[in-house]
Amino acid sequence: MALMLWRAEKQHHVTRRLVIFAMVLLALSARGAAAAEIVIACSALGLEHEICREGAESWAERTGNTVKLVSTPGSASEQLALYQQLLAAGASDIDVFQIDVVWPGILAQHFIDLTHAAGDRPAEHFAAIVANNTVDGRLVAMPWFADAGLLYYRQDLLEKYDRPVPGTWEELTETARLVQEGERAAGNPDFWGYVWQGRAYEGLTANVLEWISSRGGGTFVDAAGEITINNPAAVHALELAASWVGAISPEGVLNYTEEEARGVFQSGQALFMRNWPYAWALAESADSPVRGRTGLAVLPKGGADGTHSATLGGQQLGVSRYSSNPELAADLVMHLTGREEQKRRAVVGSLNPTFPALYDDPEIAAAVPVIAELRAVLDKAVARPSTITGAAYNRVSATIFDAVHRVLSGRAEPQASLARLERDLRRIGRRGWSR
Repeated sequence: MALMLWRAEKQHHVTRRLVIFAMVLLALSARGAAAAEIVIACSALGLEHEICREGAESWAERTGNTVKLVSTPGSASEQLALYQQLLAAGASDIDVFQIDVVWPGILAQHFIDLTHAAGDRPAEHFAAIVANNTVDGRLVAMPWFADAGLLYYRQDLLEKYDRPVPGTWEELTETARLVQEGERAAGNPDFWGYVWQGRAYEGLTANVLEWISSRGGGTFVDAAGEITINNPAAVHALELAASWVGAISPEGVLNYTEEEARGVFQSGQALFMRNWPYAWALAESADSPVRGRTGLAVLPKGGADGTHSATLGGQQLGVSRYSSNPELAADLVMHLTGREEQKRRAVVGSLNPTFPALYDDPEIAAAVPVIAELRAVLDKAVARPSTITGAAYNRVSATIFDAVHRVLSGRAEPQASLARLERDLRRIGRRGWSR
């Protein structure tokens, strides 16, 4: 009897091991059969590419799939041109696209509707960004991180020269001149007062909007579709900005994007910098020459009667309608734009969450002490006229930054350039912005 029981028990263990082994084989087989490679286009700006890779790899480990990252051009205009070329050809090379906040209307026809995949999640994000990403009732992209223009400054140098954080653009100009002269006299001939994004690309449009809006000069095209750019406040703003080039800003600023400006500031060669929040984590990195000496503030007002204006920015993730694996690509998007991943990105890279609730998270506040200031800046953010101009926005922006670049480079006078810009924008929108 004992022998029979022993044999039965042994057979039970053998059978159990075989069943477990078979289940493992089936799981591995199913995982291998379902495995796919999802290609995502991620920004190479600052730490963004590495942070994107880490988030994508955590999804790949969880699902058993693989993710390939494709770096995009640093210039937003060049990035959009590349996207439009690929999507117009119906190319399936890229499954997930990182897109700027002003592009959903331009690229909507090429992206799938994420409404079903997102479920109730959109309600947890900033409502304005979700609305921005919804085109003709279709959720064409999920919010990934929010942005707004910021003023970076050298706290140690303001203290050295006994100057406050500038409240107006005029104060910034004067303080930049004073400190630049002092630092050069002290033996640093390469020191500059102010660096920003002056290349003829989307980043210049963002800077110009801040200059003009802060003086009450409007947003190029208003919510009703009326063109408002040709006004005295806009003329004044461009006159002041043009005076910076070669004086408190290097001539090379006319070819600066975000990274060129950051390179000068982070190397310790500039007093002020206009940039997006991503630059904070880099300025405070262990090997940064300005670590512990940098401050953040809202951008200056346009004169005593002006307002603080910051251009609304941010990035979204959309799934190409030409993807061979749209459901998996959508799942990757939901992972990368989820609450936990956005929290990690905020702590590691100072990338502003699109979940309002995360601005009260103590771990984020500990890692990013300026999170309260960032939320305040977002509250003052002003949108570019991408919604009202729709698919024409790319042409609108290009027309704006080309006209302004001519002024900054001394090839045109502000008044004449703005009058011409007004005519050109009317020509673009003469049949209505929705067409």
